[in-house]
Amino acid sequence: MPSCGVNQICGPTGMRVNRVLLFEGPREVDIIEDCECDIRLTQCVRVPALRTYFHETPYETVIDVGGCSSSKGSPEGFSCVPTKFDSAIVETPNKVDLIQTVVTCELKNSCYKVPYVEYHYEIIDLEGGIKQERLKEIDVGRCLGGCTTGNRCLLRSLSDQQVCLLWAERPFNACVPQGFESHMFLDQHEQIRTVLSITSCMCQT
Repeated sequence: MPSCGVNQICGPTGMRVNRVLLFEGPREVDIIEDCECDIRLTQCVRVPALRTYFHETPYETVIDVGGCSSSKGSPEGFSCVPTKFDSAIVETPNKVDLIQTVVTCELKNSCYKVPYVEYHYEIIDLEGGIKQERLKEIDVGRCLGGCTTGNRCLLRSLSDQQVCLLWAERPFNACVPQGFESHMFLDQHEQIRTVLSITSCMCQT
């Protein structure tokens, strides 16, 4: 695979989503279909990210879920991350799914939690022994941001000291969940389901 230029970044042009059933429940796996070299942006902005759902079925749908640019020249310790989300509807063989999409991106410092909503079908008991199925919304959260320490710039431009020409390798400091909250409900198969949501994040080496 050819490499990209100095001011370019290699990224996927499109992805399809495969759904697999694991012990902890259904999960989505992104499969990259093709890649291309794009110009590395200097600002933190939302960029398109096309995903294909229910590939090669009558329900095939392409949605721009969006993403955030890998902005060049960001201040040390800052990351371009999503801060506002929306939802898009995808028809399925049985019901409809709500897919979370990125609306806005901003530069954020350090490691922090952002909203990330999952939707689950649950069964509730009504009066008279009637059971009703409804869509349950859970903000499970995600940990985003950078966990770097110190100045990673090894060589700066002589004409502009704000421009870094050579960066040191980023140390492996992961932004990981620190606290959790559990949500229990009766799923559509009338089985007790537990979903964990992130309440806080921390930097971990």
